[in-house]
Amino acid sequence: MNSVSVIGLGSMGVAIAQSLLQSGYRVTVWNRTSEKAELIVKAGAVLAPNAAAISASAVSIICVSDYAASYDILDTDEVKVDMAGRILIQLSTGSPQQARDYEAWTQKHHAEYIDGAIVASPTQMGQPEATIFSSGSPAAFQKCEPLLKSLAGNVLYLGGQVSAASTTDLAFLSYLFGSYLGFFHAARILESDDLRVDTFGAMIAQISPVIGGVIKYESELIQSGAYDKPQSSVNMSMVTVDLLMEQAREAGMNNEFPVFAQGLFKKALDAGYGEEEVCALIKVMR
Repeated sequence: MNSVSVIGLGSMGVAIAQSLLQSGYRVTVWNRTSEKAELIVKAGAVLAPNAAAISASAVSIICVSDYAASYDILDTDEVKVDMAGRILIQLSTGSPQQARDYEAWTQKHHAEYIDGAIVASPTQMGQPEATIFSSGSPAAFQKCEPLLKSLAGNVLYLGGQVSAASTTDLAFLSYLFGSYLGFFHAARILESDDLRVDTFGAMIAQISPVIGGVIKYESELIQSGAYDKPQSSVNMSMVTVDLLMEQAREAGMNNEFPVFAQGLFKKALDAGYGEEEVCALIKVMR
């Protein structure tokens, strides 16, 4: 399996095609705006005249803005007639239900399906640190694993449940965006006392394995439901949240982040979880 079709040549699609070319694959590409294909064609890819580019390869990767755009491109008579017996790898952004629906649509047209989510920037594609979550047909993944590993050093296959990649990606993004909000509030705390934000950021990078260890510990307690022997209780954490509120008041700065946190922690205290591990907060979120 040494030929691949890539549909969608945004910055990520181009990076995917480049990584495949560098790994020795024959690459056929297509994009709605053909001008975007010029550089990748000069690098060795073949430009197809339409989205029936999937007929050029046993495996096709589609990476566009979302699943709706993916349907607009592939759900045509000229494409569907060529899908039978091929493998489609979806690397567009979508929800778990959209992944389930797309698998059903692909199977209806007698093709195998892998749903994927990229955890990397375009410049990181092909590098050891790049990650791809993948799920779907085990047989198709086995065939495509070397191809996917040419795109990312860390390819995590999450099993035959096709929604697993999208669900895991959204879980990761929830953690990431929560971290963003916490960090941006932290930056305002630092600015309020004339301290450097970049120095703090470097410190966070240095101690990130410790933070990861804490998250791993809390995840194990949530999975087991064992909240009754706290290392850090809801009561103790509420003291910190209240202190964040006080600091924001003293500095006259935005307090939306601690207000949000305070609301959740108060619900946990009102529910009687004060002497349980801080991850008992999840019980008021269920």
